Amino acid sequence: MSFLHSEKKGVQILTDAGCFVAGSCLYAISISVFAAPNQIAPGGVTGLATILNTLIHTPIGTVAFLLNIPIIIWAMLEIGYKVVIKTIVAIVISSLVIDLSALFLPAYQGDHMLAAIFAGVLEGIGLSLIFIRGGTTGGTDMTARLLNRRFPHLSMGKLMMTVDMMVITLSAFVYWSIESALYALIVIFVATRVIDAILYGLDIGTGKLLFIISDQGKRISTKIIETLGRGVTILSGHGAYSGQERDVLFCAVRKYEVHRALHLIREIDKRAFIIIGEAGQITGEGFREEKAQEKSVRELLSRKKKEQS
Repeated sequence: MSFLHSEKKGVQILTDAGCFVAGSCLYAISISVFAAPNQIAPGGVTGLATILNTLIHTPIGTVAFLLNIPIIIWAMLEIGYKVVIKTIVAIVISSLVIDLSALFLPAYQGDHMLAAIFAGVLEGIGLSLIFIRGGTTGGTDMTARLLNRRFPHLSMGKLMMTVDMMVITLSAFVYWSIESALYALIVIFVATRVIDAILYGLDIGTGKLLFIISDQGKRISTKIIETLGRGVTILSGHGAYSGQERDVLFCAVRKYEVHRALHLIREIDKRAFIIIGEAGQITGEGFREEKAQEKSVRELLSRKKKEQS
């Protein structure tokens, strides 16, 4: 049993490493080949490092790593080092690959629109590979998550957009070109759409349903809420065979969050019984917002049922 567990752990580590390296390579090509040579700074820490590269010729990857250090320290103090360990690994690999790729990959300096589109596509695919395995590249997404803990009334999307827009606005002044800022917005838009398509499918309202049966239900639910920012419903359960009363946790998560959720659960209770199901559509906070048209139809059907009864 111990051998199987260690073998599974080894496969998991190799898969994580493979995804981080592949994702970092694609992300590096996006920056070194398409974005930086065309004076496009697509927001976040890497965008800021790209601007500094233009001003004082500092290596983008190294500066991005240095700028991420205070964010990493903040994250470790706020949510613990175990949660951000994969992010640290992803930051180190991506920063290293960006600098190495800049030495031998040819820079594309043609049509700026093509450069922006390809930069966005490659960035989206690269970051998706990293996100799938529970990591991030720090910067905007990590900063937004930490700020969201202090200002929960502000959405993650708004916080990320605010940070990105500050960097993009700065790039317009540094490059003295409004076009550079507009191309950066195109990169962000394309990358976001690619990430959504890969991680969430064509409908961003899809996800996974977790049913968790454990003696440590309260601790697990608290950990999921604090770390993933997902709501948890505690249902009362009664074992037909054992006759024991147990809490059953019900939680909806994004597909890419399942891996992190399982890791959090196993840290607290290795014997927890977990059921993972498909959710064809999830509507509500943190997922797809219900459209006004859908809401009107639902309310109309509800009124008709009441009239008929």
